[in-house]
Amino acid sequence: MPKPSSLYRLTAWGGRIAAALTLLMSGGWALAQDSGEYLFRAGGCWACHTDIKGGGPPLAGGRPLKTPFGIFYSPNITPDPDTGIGRWTVADFKRAMREGVRPDGAHYFPVFPYTTYSRMTDDDIGRLWAYLKSQPAVSRPNRLHDVAWPFSMRLLQGGWKLMFFSSGAYRAQPARGAEWNRGAYLVEALTHCGECHTPRNAMGGMDMGRWMAGTRDGPEGERAPNITPDKATGIGDWSVGDIVELLKTGTKPDFDNIQGTMEEAVQHSLKYLTEADHKAIAAYFKALPAVVNKVPSGTAK
Repeated sequence: MPKPSSLYRLTAWGGRIAAALTLLMSGGWALAQDSGEYLFRAGGCWACHTDIKGGGPPLAGGRPLKTPFGIFYSPNITPDPDTGIGRWTVADFKRAMREGVRPDGAHYFPVFPYTTYSRMTDDDIGRLWAYLKSQPAVSRPNRLHDVAWPFSMRLLQGGWKLMFFSSGAYRAQPARGAEWNRGAYLVEALTHCGECHTPRNAMGGMDMGRWMAGTRDGPEGERAPNITPDKATGIGDWSVGDIVELLKTGTKPDFDNIQGTMEEAVQHSLKYLTEADHKAIAAYFKALPAVVNKVPSGTAK
């Protein structure tokens, strides 16, 4: 009879196989890398703009996101002309993604990761726009944020941008090689990993000196682990294969499964990426500077 540890490993591998079969059947590996749908998946749009727990319609908004500043609700990004983005132009969309500004000129709160999406190429932003315009329109008014003054003032976001934001598309670093640059573009422009895994200051600006070093104040108050290659506090002992496996199935090297918002990210976004892109992301993380930062377990209070 197999030992308990052997049974545990067999069960874990069975879970991996089941996840892989589910992904294959869903067509997740069939998306073209330059398609709008691929960019949509990579960008994590579905999970953020769909109130999954509340049973809301796809992309119709209303998904609550708890932060240290209050609760923000994602907007409707279906092409409904009255409650969604149906009256927007592609220029409006590019301005939102590049500058964090709505069509009426008001600033978005940086809970919308335009700070990362701004690094996307014009072509990719255009493809993503075309895909969103092709989706079913849903009439669902946006919900007001539950954020206390003065953090609820959009006007103040202009000052926040001056301190913590600079726009501009990603520029490749030829000395790094094609795979690393692809991984950097995916992480720094599309999958926006740094938005969750980088500590922030009291004003919500990312601490770039601790890029990807983890925080206890992640989305929904969840712990976002250190994913730099520090061996003591990060993922320095992980192989490229370990990182790829997590991105594909949500399974960690110890055969445990991820939970919470990271599980959503894998199920609705990261698992749809190609094997080459998974490896490119892994190569990027393996090449990051190691940062010593032991993130406490549990959730932030």
